[in-house]
Amino acid sequence: MTTENKSLVGRALAGLVDSGDVDTLASYLSEDFTHHRSDSTTSTRAQWLAAVRAALGPTAGMRVDILHLLADGDHVVVHSRRRLPDAGPEIVVVDVLRIADGFIAEVWEVIEPAAQAPVNGAWWDALP
Repeated sequence: MTTENKSLVGRALAGLVDSGDVDTLASYLSEDFTHHRSDSTTSTRAQWLAAVRAALGPTAGMRVDILHLLADGDHVVVHSRRRLPDAGPEIVVVDVLRIADGFIAEVWEVIEPAAQAPVNGAWWDALP
């Protein structure tokens, strides 16, 4: 299943990243899909798809570089760098996706502005 799950996630992301095709992305999500953010908020399938559609305007032309696409069992991890056009701010994103019955059932998303990475890692450096 690992190869199939990576392929499924790759196809779902390609439609969105390449052409902004939210409907194709939606076809890969389970009906009870849940999206989790690092601030502990969650959204339903309908809420998340609405947020993705709303973000398409402000993020038009965003460059997305998939750095890693890893799979183990029913989980796929996507590590990416995203930059807005015209040297806009860069973010690093890690998405952990759970696949169930051939659909993306859950996503956990962690976003970090690349410029803040040194500050966000300072707590680690301060440990004895």
